[in-house]
Amino acid sequence: MSIALGETAMSAAAAPRRYLWGPVADFLLLGGGSLLVFPILLLLPADQVAAPLAAAMWMLINVLNHPHFAHSYQIFYRGYPAKAFSGTHAPALRGRYIFAGLVVPLVLAAFLATALMSADSRLLGWGGNLMAFFVGWHYVKQGYGMLMVDCALKKSFFGPLQKKVFLVNAYGVWVFSWLTANHQVKVTHLWGLDYYALPIPQALLMIAGLAAALTTAATLVVVGRSWKTLPWNGVAAYAASLYAWLVFMRINPLWLLVIPAFHSLQYLAVVWRYQGSVERAKPGNWKRGMAVFVACGLALGFVGFWGLPNLMDAVIPYDHAVFGTTACLFAVWIFINIHHFFLDNVMWRRENPDTRKHLFS
Repeated sequence: MSIALGETAMSAAAAPRRYLWGPVADFLLLGGGSLLVFPILLLLPADQVAAPLAAAMWMLINVLNHPHFAHSYQIFYRGYPAKAFSGTHAPALRGRYIFAGLVVPLVLAAFLATALMSADSRLLGWGGNLMAFFVGWHYVKQGYGMLMVDCALKKSFFGPLQKKVFLVNAYGVWVFSWLTANHQVKVTHLWGLDYYALPIPQALLMIAGLAAALTTAATLVVVGRSWKTLPWNGVAAYAASLYAWLVFMRINPLWLLVIPAFHSLQYLAVVWRYQGSVERAKPGNWKRGMAVFVACGLALGFVGFWGLPNLMDAVIPYDHAVFGTTACLFAVWIFINIHHFFLDNVMWRRENPDTRKHLFS
């Protein structure tokens, strides 16, 4: 999620509230909660806590992680023909809707189907690395978006150069974290299949680390000069998304287990605020409409991540001797994670009239 709003955009918005949900709730939901939990996890014995924590997070993904993906589909494809093919949106935005809504899923499906039907486990494995690439990109863009949302709510805006520093730093940290993961972890396992890392030269890793350090220093200068008017909940979201959830994610094995839940909470805080505005604009009981939206997200999340891929594994005749019995599960998870990035990149843009109408109303 990446929302970049400036003074011009906000001048047209109807007097926004200062918070999405409240000062404490925003801090906890947008990322601050993880900054409180992580130090506690450092004090726990990882060998004793990992198994029960993993079991708890495994159950939690069905009510947090998977619905947060499902909600992006619910919002993106709602009224899709009008968004993509009518004159309600600007031509450039319509093009983005067509690309993310039609072209990207077709290309992804073709790539994954080719890997399955050709029994190419390495090609499918590279899809896992591609997923990691876009997931990291998605994390930093969402962190930057949370900062911009909080700026808009507080009417405390950064100048163009300051925003550019935050954004460049986000990309620098993302590239460094992805290269580091490839350098440190050669093969990772998911659903009985491997996905492979790229060979990263030490020199390239050092250059990326230097770039991340320099842009971080520039960001600290911006923060230091603006500290009296900073939207602190947004700053906490930005810091958590870039550093706690990416750069330092491997410091403690327990962190890896809880990071997806905090990322999903961050997303849901915005989506539920947005959808609440959509429901209030309709006649009738808005709470009932909101409950239906959340329930549909739970159901779609289950179907998308469990029901559909398990059915595909049962009926699609791919080479089980090469892939085992969960290749479609592996492929669908890759598909959803990558496609989610492209959907968000269209929905949460400042020029999107739906976002401007409902997120800050």
